Amino acid sequence: MYQVIGTRASRAFRVLWLLEEIGQPYEHLAAAPRSKEALAVNPSGKIPALRVGNDVLTDSSAIMAYLTDRHGQLACPAGTIERARQDALTHQILDDLDAVLWTAARHSFVLPEERRVPQVKEALKWEYERNLERLSSALKGPFLMGDEITVPDILLAHCLIWAEKTGFPASDEKLGQYRAEMMAREAFQRAAALP
Repeated sequence: MYQVIGTRASRAFRVLWLLEEIGQPYEHLAAAPRSKEALAVNPSGKIPALRVGNDVLTDSSAIMAYLTDRHGQLACPAGTIERARQDALTHQILDDLDAVLWTAARHSFVLPEERRVPQVKEALKWEYERNLERLSSALKGPFLMGDEITVPDILLAHCLIWAEKTGFPASDEKLGQYRAEMMAREAFQRAAALP
């Protein structure tokens, strides 16, 4: 059985949600960043981590890629054009949304106070809004890749929720509806109900 290490109010939520989508059993250790539990599996203290037997994987996107490839769900087959498009969307979301949101978080509460530059957040909000427009136009069906949910959908929905909670610009109507539909999924609801 897998063990997910990390609080639900972090990128660990992506892994928990994915595990619920693919129906794999797991144990959840709700460890905070830099806690003794997080440091025991990752010298940086970053979360999430995934324990697989005696091995530990870190980074939410790497964990998600491992799980989808291992279980043959929520991902296009490796070596296909569709997988390359899926990976391109994954990296676009990580670069254009996740990195922007994370930089804002770092300048809000992560970095030591004397290292924070609060003024950077206005530029980040502008950049986020501009990048969001491109992702809205990429949404071709109920999901980014068409008719089936894939990893980029979990990443995008998580970023949209994160952005809303932190005062970033609201998404357009199309992405707002998409976010609502993703949050209504049973797997999302099960992950959201975890302690």
